[in-house]
Amino acid sequence: MKVKNLVYALLIIGLGGFIAYRVISNKSKNDESKKSGDKDKPTTVTGIVVKTSTFDNNLSLSGSIEANEQIEIHSEVSGIVEGIYFTEGTNVNKGQVLFKVNDIELRAQLRQAVTKEGLAGENQRRAKLLLQKEAISQEEFDVANADFASMQAQTQLIRAQIAKTSVKAPFSGKIGLRSISPGTYITPAVLVAKLVNTGKLKITFSIPEKYASQVQSGSVIDFTVSGSDKVYKAKIYAIEPEVAVATRTLQIRAIADNLDGKLFPGTFADVKLPLNIIKDAIVVPSQAIVPVQSGKKVYIANMGKAKEVMVDATTRTDASILVLSGLKAGDTLITSGVMSLKNEAPIKVNIK
Repeated sequence: MKVKNLVYALLIIGLGGFIAYRVISNKSKNDESKKSGDKDKPTTVTGIVVKTSTFDNNLSLSGSIEANEQIEIHSEVSGIVEGIYFTEGTNVNKGQVLFKVNDIELRAQLRQAVTKEGLAGENQRRAKLLLQKEAISQEEFDVANADFASMQAQTQLIRAQIAKTSVKAPFSGKIGLRSISPGTYITPAVLVAKLVNTGKLKITFSIPEKYASQVQSGSVIDFTVSGSDKVYKAKIYAIEPEVAVATRTLQIRAIADNLDGKLFPGTFADVKLPLNIIKDAIVVPSQAIVPVQSGKKVYIANMGKAKEVMVDATTRTDASILVLSGLKAGDTLITSGVMSLKNEAPIKVNIK
């Protein structure tokens, strides 16, 4: 009886083990089948058919606006300011007297010098007559002649110093705020005001060295400034003859009219520099480009799978980028989910 019960127990245990093995085995197969099915399931992505178009290659840059001419007004001589002849913040003309330094002492020195010059001139005239009569030596005449020349130079020097007491505008422009008043004792170190010519303005900007050969003097650029939607134009008139080693950039300067006076020196400008116009260019959305260590790549659809393609991409705009090689017209370019895609991954493309 005990043997019979033992046999039944063994049969039950074996049957239970067999059933458990089958359950676990079937579950494992289902999991593997499910995983295999998920792996083979294509990823839905969006894409575009690559087409060629004409590309206006504009380079977006940042520049600074500078006055066409700008100087700080200083006095060349020290003294008391006896008159100021300009109004702050107004336009002045070239040659206009801006202020006058008292020159009473210099004029007294000038009268003294003129008297000495006259006396020296008379001595020189007499010495010349005596030399002709051989009443004096050539050396004595040379001394008298040198004294006369010295007095002439002294007179000219004082006249030049007097001229410096009247400070004139070297060019036409707008004068800024003054820092002196009548009666101020002024020295050459004192800044009186700033004079700025804003009828024309300079726009200075730099471009990467690889574009240096595409820029020419006389080219017209567009630029905008903060706070205004108006597009201004300027003409390139000067190009630095060498590339800056530290930044690998080439500095360029253009000039623009400022007839309405709405542009101010010292502000920033957003510059658009036109380069060469490319026909049959391939321009793709920026989000389709994947940066990698060796360059840039994209994915195209190839027989239901993603195919990795290396491209040579250069000029970038706000939403697109110019591709020089790697793509051709008719390729189906994947534009979404590219960061998670892998080469040969199954895909389903929705063309936009």
